[in-house]
Amino acid sequence: MHYAENLEAVNPDLNPEIMERVDEMIHRYADKPGSLIPILEECQEIVGYVPVELQEYVARELNIPGSTVYGVVTFYSFFSMVPKGRHTIKVCMGTACYVRGIGEVLNRICSEFKMDVGGTTKDRRFSLEAVRCLGACGLAPVIVVNDDIHGDVSAGKIMDILGGYE
Repeated sequence: MHYAENLEAVNPDLNPEIMERVDEMIHRYADKPGSLIPILEECQEIVGYVPVELQEYVARELNIPGSTVYGVVTFYSFFSMVPKGRHTIKVCMGTACYVRGIGEVLNRICSEFKMDVGGTTKDRRFSLEAVRCLGACGLAPVIVVNDDIHGDVSAGKIMDILGGYE
């Protein structure tokens, strides 16, 4: 039995269809030196994140130590070891946004979706990040959902804004 067939029992995100795509991609890169980062980037595109089980699988397929793969995933901030939502909410915590009430907006998001900053909703609809500054102080308070900037956000408006993202 191939190792990939056992992964779904450990992590349901690593089902046979996903692992077939991962296998095809790994074999495309297999003989190319320096291919670990591109392989991990594509794994993250395919699965949505790079769980430890997938890291171990990549290491096994490339015949390199698992610690090497883990080291790369944990070193580069663009890799995630936890599932992300379909939509990323970035809440600006800069001074202009803070004094104009972004704290209430953040509290409302956390309360309504039962998640913390850095977390993801159970249905993987949203991931939530608090950022230092989004550079849109004139629009304060500001959030960004995916690439969409929303200004003059209030706790009363936030659920209507987020309702547009399924």
